Amino acid sequence: MQATRKTDVLIVGAGPTGLAIACQLIRYGVDFVIIDTREGTTPFSKAIGVQARTLEIYEQIDLAQKLIDEGSITTSVRILEGGEARVEIPLTQLGEGMSPYPYLLIVEQGKHEHLLHDFMKSHDRDVLWQTSLANFSQDDAGVTGTITHVNGEQQTIEAKYLVACDGSKSTVRHGLGLKFEGSTFERLFYVADVNLKWEFPHDMLTSCVARDRSTAFFPMKGEDRYRIVGVFPENTDKDPSEIPYEEIEKQIIEDTQLSDLDIYQVNWFSTYKVHSRRVNQFSSGRCFLAGDAAHIHSPVGAQGMNTGIQDGYNLAWKLAMVLRGEAGAKILDSYNEERGAVAKRLLETTDRMFDLLMDPAWLLSFTRRFIFPRVANFIVGLDSVNQFIFPLISQTGIQYRDWSLSAETSDDFEVKAGDRMPYFLSDGKSVYDSVRAPKFHLLTFSTEVNESEIETEFGDLVDYHAFTLSDEVKGLFGTDKPFSVLLRPDNYIGLVSAEEPLEAVTNYFATVIGRPQARSAPEANR
Repeated sequence: MQATRKTDVLIVGAGPTGLAIACQLIRYGVDFVIIDTREGTTPFSKAIGVQARTLEIYEQIDLAQKLIDEGSITTSVRILEGGEARVEIPLTQLGEGMSPYPYLLIVEQGKHEHLLHDFMKSHDRDVLWQTSLANFSQDDAGVTGTITHVNGEQQTIEAKYLVACDGSKSTVRHGLGLKFEGSTFERLFYVADVNLKWEFPHDMLTSCVARDRSTAFFPMKGEDRYRIVGVFPENTDKDPSEIPYEEIEKQIIEDTQLSDLDIYQVNWFSTYKVHSRRVNQFSSGRCFLAGDAAHIHSPVGAQGMNTGIQDGYNLAWKLAMVLRGEAGAKILDSYNEERGAVAKRLLETTDRMFDLLMDPAWLLSFTRRFIFPRVANFIVGLDSVNQFIFPLISQTGIQYRDWSLSAETSDDFEVKAGDRMPYFLSDGKSVYDSVRAPKFHLLTFSTEVNESEIETEFGDLVDYHAFTLSDEVKGLFGTDKPFSVLLRPDNYIGLVSAEEPLEAVTNYFATVIGRPQARSAPEANR
């Protein structure tokens, strides 16, 4: 038995969610131990879609552009029916002006994990690979876990908190006795990463629609490389592990009716049943669940991995504030509030998306095959549609208005407490460039504030930024009067107010965050 190791946070699981949480904790200077049963980052592609909101998060740690360089940007969608191209829908304007990353990025999970792992190692941290959690217990003081290394040697970890990112079969979730309720889709999915040749350029996502299913081809970086995702017919009752690749390819040819499709190399494939489930609560005592340990659903819409990463983004700053004594432990309850509500909406949305793409009902099938291809360009060209579709798919539209960390806001503003900070340019620069630091940010728009008073009252807890009340800001927030915004460390709005900023912010920290006490000027300036 190795000597007991003490830490702030024990992270169980080093997939994208666990690695992303570790990177966030590094930002906040929080000590952690992260373990995984695997030998290293995955060599497979698995999840491949990276949404705009995730890239906005990665921008804060200078990983967004690095990930973009590893992948392919989806600029258009081609729809095929009956083996023929029916329409090509440009996506270049879908999210224009709503995010610095108005698109879906296609990049393999293996490359994604490798990039996060490299960030960890660049900060002298690493994963304890080939290590499992043998058991754990918790009390009011913390969590004690026994981990087992590949050589059979065990070690005790004493942590203040535990975060379970150990997948859909989470041992931590089972140990906590939490429910994981939902349903299983009857349809059997397949996924294959291949090299192929066909008549279409390697330049856009291609969707082949049929009576009771759809087959998608995602272009991946590299010559002729694609990810193919589809489903078997409803009456398929084989065990997923028993289906050879040849049956997958036969199904692809049958569903797409592409007789000249030449799949000349198979790099990886998998078959699986899809579940739609979520945990009944995201935390129990000092233990928290994130990613697939907390929610699983249809792959439609490329939401899963992104949601897990944002679970960790939501939790990390709250853990850091409590560990540093800057907030009361009650702030951690908001993790369950906010991310539990997101998971509920996510399952409802992905279930509806699945029905739209796969349901054999006559009206849906007819609309999918014959109506939508003829009106798609017109629909996507409507600004009102773009304002709905992009925030939904990109996850930039996720909001926490109804929960405890969102202060009451006057109806004078279009943007509310609990919303993600809207994207806009100021003097040609993204507003997000100013709010990268891992702390709260007070943004004032044509409101005068004594910066030294903020520093005296809040020290390193709050940064201050002054902006002009431009026409774009007036349009976004729906006001032409001076106002201020308090951003949480995850760039969600805690407070938006036309009142005197220092008083409003002081009240927010006292009543909402539960800040133990204001520091004196000498302490704040150390």
